[in-house]
Amino acid sequence: QVQLVESGGGLVQAGGSLRLSCAASGFTFSIAAMGWYRQAPGKQRELVASITSAGRTNYPSSVKGRFTISRDNAKNTVYLQMDSLKSDDTGVYYCNFYLGAGVYPKTWGQGTQVTVSS
Repeated sequence: QVQLVESGGGLVQAGGSLRLSCAASGFTFSIAAMGWYRQAPGKQRELVASITSAGRTNYPSSVKGRFTISRDNAKNTVYLQMDSLKSDDTGVYYCNFYLGAGVYPKTWGQGTQVTVSS
């Protein structure tokens, strides 16, 4: 059974940093492309970072240069380092499989709340 458990969220001031973690189990993590997604209040869920099994990363312009996705295949964990946080980064952050541009998984975990105060 696939399990993705996010952690590391919290309340941070604008300009601060947070590091999110996602512990994965129930599948062969090392060959899976993974992504971090967020859903801001009143907005649709959006992809904020992706990483392939080979370690290739991609980001939308809204977070590029501020967010860094990484993975540790030995620990079955994917991380999201978020720096220079802005109030617009507030939302619930989820990790999940990355299925390609514009394609979103159907099943989601509970996510972790990130609140950036201005």
